[in-house]
Amino acid sequence: MRGKPTVFVDLVSEGGTFERLFAVLRQWIDDEHAQWDVIRRQLRFVGITGRRQTSPNAFRWQQHADFTAELPAAAIRNVSLDGQIWSYFGNHQHKTAASFRRTAWADPAANEPRRDERSRMALAEAVQVVAAGRTPEVRRKLAELLTHEPAIKERWLRDLQVSLRK
Repeated sequence: MRGKPTVFVDLVSEGGTFERLFAVLRQWIDDEHAQWDVIRRQLRFVGITGRRQTSPNAFRWQQHADFTAELPAAAIRNVSLDGQIWSYFGNHQHKTAASFRRTAWADPAANEPRRDERSRMALAEAVQVVAAGRTPEVRRKLAELLTHEPAIKERWLRDLQVSLRK
């Protein structure tokens, strides 16, 4: 495997979705007799979490997910959002597609997009968010806000901040 790693990104509450996804990937790799030692270096999991007060006893999903021990430490990252924003995206924003649970994988209806009014409005909202994120004004503002994030001390966030200002 060469090139860029495969990155899975999801809103994470407890990490169960990542746990199930990893189990399916790992089984597939084993079934195909693929080189796990090579593939494992190409996988990344980014959990978008609700920001909470930090403490040594704070719940961190990746510390409770057994699969993370099979990957390099750098393969697991978290991005925290304000709790209300996370709650909006995770609990309140209408989804443009139904949850794609394992039991639905063989269901032909899973290939069809939702066409109801709420789904169309949610898709329109997503398009507006992406369009706004491409404007220089919003990118500069986001870069400015990142300055106040605790993770700004990490190189990846500083690199992101620089790229937003371009």
